[in-house]
Amino acid sequence: MDASALSNPRLQAMLEEEKRKAMANEFVAKLTDVCWDKCITGSIGSGFSNSEASCLSNCAKRFFELKMLIVQRVSSPR
Repeated sequence: MDASALSNPRLQAMLEEEKRKAMANEFVAKLTDVCWDKCITGSIGSGFSNSEASCLSNCAKRFFELKMLIVQRVSSPR
């Protein structure tokens, strides 16, 4: 790829979109790792117990809230 291709606005927009997708995938993977390790205590079966489902839901909510708080703090002017 030559230098002129890197200055193409369409290419830049496409690269930004791919970057956002990669970040979203990374977020979901991290959330899954953290919440799975914290909440799933039994053997893998056909479904989650009520306590596991509740824990997963709460963990995901807290993980998302923390991520949003960090983003707000980092992006806010000092």
